[in-house]
Amino acid sequence: MARKPAKKAEQLFNIALVGQSGRLEYEALLFVASLRAKSPNFKGRVLIAEPQPGPLWPKDPRIGNGDVRAALADLGAEIVPFESKHFGHTYPPGNKIEMLQALPKGEPFVFFDSDTLITGELNDVPFDFDYPSASMRRTDTWPQLELYGPGYTDIWKSLYDAFDLDFESSLDLNEPDEYWKRYLYFNAGYFFGSCPHVFGEKFLAYALHIRDTPPPELVCQSLDPWLDQVALPLVIHALGGGRDSAVHAHLDGPVSCHYRLLPMLYARENQAVIDTLHAVCSPNKIKKVLKGYDPIKRMVFQGRGEKVRALFDQNDLPRKEQAIRNRIKSNGFWMR
Repeated sequence: MARKPAKKAEQLFNIALVGQSGRLEYEALLFVASLRAKSPNFKGRVLIAEPQPGPLWPKDPRIGNGDVRAALADLGAEIVPFESKHFGHTYPPGNKIEMLQALPKGEPFVFFDSDTLITGELNDVPFDFDYPSASMRRTDTWPQLELYGPGYTDIWKSLYDAFDLDFESSLDLNEPDEYWKRYLYFNAGYFFGSCPHVFGEKFLAYALHIRDTPPPELVCQSLDPWLDQVALPLVIHALGGGRDSAVHAHLDGPVSCHYRLLPMLYARENQAVIDTLHAVCSPNKIKKVLKGYDPIKRMVFQGRGEKVRALFDQNDLPRKEQAIRNRIKSNGFWMR
């Protein structure tokens, strides 16, 4: 059931995100710079989880740009190494599962995807860490139903049954049967809980079980790249959490934006997000480092983002994300 927990007295919590070689290291720097600019009173630790070299990574996954590492340190972020034992390059979203065990045990945490900007005061968000939850900015990406295959109820119930969880109590009874919003489903762009080790242990166990021994009802379903978002609602439900409309009214709203890719940010996010992006990129020390990443250099500093913006009427955006992507690509502005 959806819930609106009362805001507790201010408490410290850690922020965690993944940073690694390539796009994510620059996104991590953008995230931390936006946090310091828009939420200057945040007192918790900012932890950049960094996968380490190993057999599951054909190339060194660590943050490769020394200037990025130095800029993160200047902004007070801490690099936290972790080992990839189960996913690695074959399933990079698995980083957010495996890195949880490297975070401080017993300390409340909020995980953000690195392609997120903080756009408001994070201390205003009414987190209840005893009631874990995740991003409700999601669409019906999984499961994709086959004409003669099982429906939403059969698919989701098979997963709850696999872990001896109560399926009925997870349903939003305000939504009709066999409509995707009736079933507990999140975007993994952010999630939070009271202990990353407890959360991570269950997240890993559920994800591996679903990947390696999926119920028969999943035979027609793809788990790449959706495995994390399939396991996440089961973890949250098992830990006594669920839909948190109070937090969602702040995150994926006035306090944060999970933009995912810079061309999509310019195409569909509100002007306040773009203004935040430009403001956090403007200090010379940050600008000098960010120019090392071509999409940021071209989109932000060379004006390509504004050209993308001009392709769309913000009051009449295409309903389907793919239509937005196709228009950007057809005009030669797609970058990632």
